[in-house]
Parts: sequence; structure tokens; C-alpha cells
Amino acid sequence: MNKPKITHDSPPPFEQRDNEYTVGGSTLTEIEMLVGRTPFYAYDRKLLENKVSALKEALPDKISLHYAIKANPYPSLVNFMKPLVKGFDVASKKEMLLAIQSGMPANEISFAGPGKTEDDIRASIIAGITLHTESPTEISRSITLGKELNIKPNIAIRVNPAFELKASGMKMAGGAKPFGIDQELLPELLKSLDYKAINFRGFHIFAGSQNLNIDAIIEMHQKTFALANELVEMTPVSIDYINIGGGLGIPYFPGEKRLDLTEISNNLTQLISDFSLLKDIEIIMELGRYLVGEAGIYVSKVVDIKESRDTKYAVCDGGLHHHLANSGNFGQVIRKNYPVAVGNKLNCTMPNEKVNVVGPLCTPLDILADKVELPPIEINDYIVVFQSGAYGASASPQNFLSQPSLSEILL
Repeated sequence: MNKPKITHDSPPPFEQRDNEYTVGGSTLTEIEMLVGRTPFYAYDRKLLENKVSALKEALPDKISLHYAIKANPYPSLVNFMKPLVKGFDVASKKEMLLAIQSGMPANEISFAGPGKTEDDIRASIIAGITLHTESPTEISRSITLGKELNIKPNIAIRVNPAFELKASGMKMAGGAKPFGIDQELLPELLKSLDYKAINFRGFHIFAGSQNLNIDAIIEMHQKTFALANELVEMTPVSIDYINIGGGLGIPYFPGEKRLDLTEISNNLTQLISDFSLLKDIEIIMELGRYLVGEAGIYVSKVVDIKESRDTKYAVCDGGLHHHLANSGNFGQVIRKNYPVAVGNKLNCTMPNEKVNVVGPLCTPLDILADKVELPPIEINDYIVVFQSGAYGASASPQNFLSQPSLSEILL
């Protein structure tokens, strides 16, 4: 008996016109004329807004949403997200400057990541944002620089909890990690902190990301709230917030399904009720790819078609140098295909053909889609890669082999 074919979950609802996908009402052909060439990333305002709105509707009112700019730091997108979320999380000084120029209030911007330089810390103190400190050295350095500037630094502690987010695409906690301060070191550290030299704002507990397992996310939230309660009990000053991280994933590969947030939200509502010590403390959920990942597409154009020993290849003008994650070289152990389409043949009635879609680079790693069934492809067709709104352009080696750059546009 033949096994049923495992397929991708349905792609986000990009609209269609003239046999092509549209982004923000413009067809792929029109977008190419707008930006001047392919390849390009295009991000849809309506899909971004709908995603944030649906999430706010699903979660308890007490949860504040922050956008993690590292997921997509395209300036137009960051500025668009600013009124949709309560705050921003940044991972570099460059992202911090982008965040403060968006008009986001400084007290709603946090800076996480190990290895912050003195320049990073000094700039953060001057800007008035909150440093999510990752080590005792970073705390000490922040205090010293604050005294030099005669400005109290805003400090929160990023915690490396003893637990991890099971079934996570990227584990950020549990065991030995470069991120945060180990949970078991905090009782002594919190006793010894010079609270007069800092504005101590709270804790950041981030266990993992890109998770589609509802039970694992619920378990993480239960452990996170319990740990947060312990930390609040042992902290001798009042705090403003607990950042519980994110962890919510999106479906990239065949067989993966979008998260149903009902049980996750019900569990958060119960936890907020159970832990009364946290009732006057803001609870922040910090998300990146979940908010923007499905609102973007990567589009390249077919420049050649060839046969090699009974295998058909469609060669495109874009590839791994623009979209490293899609090529399978950004965290995948075994490469799987993102959902792809021929973006200008949506009403094609001809039978699909098996084809390998590759990029222009002189490396076998430059794969856009491997052994996929698509409508018959011709030169100048558009190849669309969905789920490309996060960790795309900024996470790719765009100067590799000195290929032409790409464009980005928010519509």
C-alpha cells in the first residue's frame, strides 16, 4: 500500500491577480518593475497586521508583545511594526539605533545577547534602553560605565534556566550555555547586587525557539512562571517585568502544522491566575519569526533550464547567498524544502513536473528546491519561496562569490 504523501501546510493567504501572486496588491511582475530587478524579498503589510492582531486576540490581555528585530531588521518593516507591538528586543547596537529611531520608547527596548562590548553598553545606557545582562562581568561593566556617564543603567538579568524547551528548533537554555546567567547562581548574585547603582527592571527567561509542539510550549511556560515566582521572591526590590521569551514556531517543512494557540493561551491564563506574586508585574512575550515569517516571500527568476542525466534543473538568479535558511545551511541537519511555487503560473492546467531548482553559485549547496513537483517551468518564470519573512536577507552571506545584491520592499 502506498503511503500518503506528506505535504506542506497551506501557505499564507497571499492574494492573486493576473495568474500571479500579489504582495500588498502588486503582482510579482509589478514588484520587479518597482524594485528594478530580481531577486527580491517582498513583505505584506496586511499579513503582518493580521498576524499580530490574531495573536493579541488569542493571548491573555496581560501579555505584552515585543518584536525581536533580529528576525527581520528591514527598516521599513521595523517602523511598520512599531505601533503594532508594545516593545522591541535588539541584539546589537545597530539594531538598537534602528529601534530608537523608530520612535519606540526607550523603556520598551531591551538589548539581549552575549559579548556586548563597552561601546554597546555605553550606547545603551545613553539611549536609556534596558540591558539584558548575560554575565556578572556584564553587570559589573554596566555599573562602572554608568558611573562614568553619571547615568544609572537599566538592568535586567537574562536567566539560563535549568530546563529547556523540548522539541525546539533552537535550544537556548538548559545545560551549559553562553546565554544568560545560570539559574543556580542567582540567589547569591541577587543578594550582592548594588541596587542603588542600577535601575533593576526584571528577568528574561528564554528557553528556545521555533517550536510547534503545544505540550512542550505549555510545559515551558509552566516552568518559566514557577521560576519567575522564585526569582521575584528572592529579589529585594520590586521589578517591572518578566520576559518569558517566545518559542512559538511556524511551519516550514512537509508534515508541519501551524500552532493552535487555544491550549497555550488557556494555560497562560491559568498561570497568571495561579501566581499572584506576579499580578502587578508585566509579562512580556518576545517573538520574531512568528510575527513576520509568514508575511514575506523570496522571489527569483529562472535564467536557464537544463537536463543532466535525466534530471531537470531550473537555474535561477538567486540562491543561498540571499536565502541561506532555505538552502538548508542555517540550522537544518537534513535539508528539507520550504514551500515553493511558480509565482506566475497559478492557473496552470498542465501536469506538474519533477525539477531541481538551484541558484547561480558554483557550489552544490546552492539549492532553492530539491526534487519538487511544479508546473512546467520556462525561462523568466518567477520562483517563489514562502515563509521567508524572517531570517532571510540579513541572515544570508550576500557577498558570497560577489553576486549582485537583492532588493527588499514592504507593500
